[in-house]
Amino acid sequence: MLFFHRPGIVNVKMIITEEKILSNIDKVQKFINPNNKKQIVQLEEDAFFKDLIDSIKTYLTEYPKKKNFPASVYKAAYGLVEYATNQFEENTKQIETLIRQRENNISLAREIKEVLANAEDKTKEWKARVKQLASGVSDDIVEALIIVGKARNKETETYKDAVKLVIARVANLEANLHIEIDMERIEDRSKALSYIGIEVAESLKGIPVPEEKAVKEEKKQTADEQYIEETRFEVKPSLWQRIKNSRLVRALAYITKIRIVIDTPALPEGKEDN
Repeated sequence: MLFFHRPGIVNVKMIITEEKILSNIDKVQKFINPNNKKQIVQLEEDAFFKDLIDSIKTYLTEYPKKKNFPASVYKAAYGLVEYATNQFEENTKQIETLIRQRENNISLAREIKEVLANAEDKTKEWKARVKQLASGVSDDIVEALIIVGKARNKETETYKDAVKLVIARVANLEANLHIEIDMERIEDRSKALSYIGIEVAESLKGIPVPEEKAVKEEKKQTADEQYIEETRFEVKPSLWQRIKNSRLVRALAYITKIRIVIDTPALPEGKEDN
């Protein structure tokens, strides 16, 4: 067991047992499990999650005899970082998919606006443009564009409703609200996963890889050295390095740019609707 002072409380010692730390590691893993109903939402506002990480970090860094460090805790902590790293990389894939969806939506919005302008002006190619667009939009948008293109009187309610429907769909595509929500959710999870990597993975560096009793008894020196080469953080930093080198860093920066600047301005009517 390990004694340490709880931050902010004077002269109060907490006893942290091996079982308690294993329980805390399990709780953290459940927090970051995408299939768990109760997940980390906002890292900055989740003091309980941070306290769990802090207790794990403290146990790892302040354990008095590192050579006798509990193998079960080392294995669980290492597994937690590895799991967090894998989840982080999954987030990368999800972010990249959402970015492509957002770009496609913005491109589609631009095309719909162009076709709407063709239909309003009754250009020679407006029917062909609507036909080309039909496979990428819903039937109600196609019908609305046809109404606009065939209308002889722009003052009728039917015409105005059709234009309004198309403009509203363009605004929705440009706003990408559902994609924004998904991106924020993934970013919050990524912050939590990064927090684990920074706090837990770094703390593991100072702990020698615990040897299993069976290995000690059999004295498999070659196996021991290979195991250390494959698992020890000081020798193999690639586990957390995978996060540092992840394309998600560039993806998040790209997301920020997309949020601030939309490639094409919305129609005046669309802005008024928003």
